[in-house]
Amino acid sequence: MPRILHTMLRVGNLEKSLHFYCDVLGMKLLRKSENEQYKYTLAFVGYTDEDENAVLELTYNWGTEKYDLGNAFGHIAIGVDNVAETVENIRKAGGKVTREAGPVLGGTTVIAFVEDIDGYKIELIQDDQATQGLRK
Repeated sequence: MPRILHTMLRVGNLEKSLHFYCDVLGMKLLRKSENEQYKYTLAFVGYTDEDENAVLELTYNWGTEKYDLGNAFGHIAIGVDNVAETVENIRKAGGKVTREAGPVLGGTTVIAFVEDIDGYKIELIQDDQATQGLRK
């Protein structure tokens, strides 16, 4: 059966991005490779190994420090045990919180939003509510 393997994000500073995803969000660096000929570095991060779940591919194109994120990409969603506690831990670790923990507009599912250093949005969803369909 087909499955989603990874989502690729272009990042402007790989070390700072790795700090955010690994140290702030608690993911682990699964593998990292450099391509000197084409001047890029790939780092794969996730909560479990790639053969178990989808992961993030952080792509650093050497010398490119900023990207226009456009308006098509929405966010990455992560299920957590306790949204409010996770928000506080992210804030204490220096992360940027853009929406405090609380129910989604028009529903009861508890969510929050944070941003990585490149401005990508990450939605935190109360794990026991994450598969309730339309976020009721």
